[in-house]
Amino acid sequence: MSVLALSNSLPTLPQLSPSQSQSETPKPLSPLLSNFTTTTTTIHNNSISWTKKTIITALSGALSFGLVFSPPCSVALESPTIQSPPSPSSEYCREDEQVLKAESGPELVTNAGIVEEAWEIVNDSFLDTGRHRWSPQTWQEKKEYIMNTSIPTRAKAHDIIRRMLASLGDPYTRFLEPEEGDEVLAVNGVDVRGKSAFEVSSLLQGPNETFVTVKVKHGNCGPIQSIEVQRQLVARTPVIYRLEQIDNGSASVGYMRLKEFNALARKDLVIAMKRLQDMGASSFILDLRDNLGGLVQAGIEIAKLFLNEGETVIYTVGRDQQYQNNVVADTAPLVTAPVVVLVNNKTASASEIVASSLHDNCRAVLVGERTFGKGLIQSVFELLDGSGVVVTVGKYVTPNHRDINGNGIEPDYRNLPAWSDVTQHLSQCSKLQG
Repeated sequence: MSVLALSNSLPTLPQLSPSQSQSETPKPLSPLLSNFTTTTTTIHNNSISWTKKTIITALSGALSFGLVFSPPCSVALESPTIQSPPSPSSEYCREDEQVLKAESGPELVTNAGIVEEAWEIVNDSFLDTGRHRWSPQTWQEKKEYIMNTSIPTRAKAHDIIRRMLASLGDPYTRFLEPEEGDEVLAVNGVDVRGKSAFEVSSLLQGPNETFVTVKVKHGNCGPIQSIEVQRQLVARTPVIYRLEQIDNGSASVGYMRLKEFNALARKDLVIAMKRLQDMGASSFILDLRDNLGGLVQAGIEIAKLFLNEGETVIYTVGRDQQYQNNVVADTAPLVTAPVVVLVNNKTASASEIVASSLHDNCRAVLVGERTFGKGLIQSVFELLDGSGVVVTVGKYVTPNHRDINGNGIEPDYRNLPAWSDVTQHLSQCSKLQG
């Protein structure tokens, strides 16, 4: 991954030497989870009421694999360090499951029923993020055409769903095979259903080289196994900080570079901010250049560190009421000193949430380049045969009601201004909002 410098005209910015770097460039997760690292993703069981579940990607500092936490269904588990016994073939498993269903009374899942189920999910939840290919009328026409098509096999049904989703023109809305992935049910005997990312992260984390027991369900309807895994330090701190002298040594600025939003980000940034304050920092630089995102919740919690109680961090917008939220700060800010946030065209997702939140609440000025512009929310819905669909259901909107996705955030300055200009800019911003 290439790294872009902000500008050669920023002589006061600290240069990062190899010895100061605390971690390598973030590595992508498993193929299934890699696209989820810069979006918020939830998972649903669509059997009757599409019960809400939560999908959580690799929990940095805990275990070295992507994790899915949900009620019994299958999505993804990648564990290069764990050898698991082979599970029954997916075809055998599904046939066995159908026999059980037939014996217990419920009607068997038909191929047409699976296709119609996927259609209904998109009809109820899909958010067109600007391509304008979707409308209730055209989607109804597609249903009528598809349902008049012969669907003799399950493979044909899955192929129709793939093509149906592809017609939306959204690269993030896609189909998942039943075989994609295992499922984590419990950690050290604690059921993880309904728990937040941070709650589950805390269960998984612990001292390096200690052990944690993870209960895993293999495959769509395979066996359940308890696996003892040794904790290893996978993600190092994403925070690098130092104190810089400005104005001929008459003042000090605390420089903090945040490389990614992992489970350590908030804790380590708090430590850095407190230490820099103790060292005499009267202002701060938060460097989010080349930060492609990570855990969105970590970004939200970091933004709250700078905001007054009750101020808006971000809005979420979606067709479904559950995706229409106003996320607000719930405590007093950790720091109130002026802040400069450095951004470039690889500042994305969670980074854009932090940058826009601080900017729109008059807590920081943005310096650098227009940001990447990625602010979508995907949900995973389980279909009745154990397959699934990932659907874009929402997007992030800044406190000043600007759409992040596809637009990015324009900086206030291309080059680092004088700190007197920063202070004046923030003061004027506050007066205009007041």
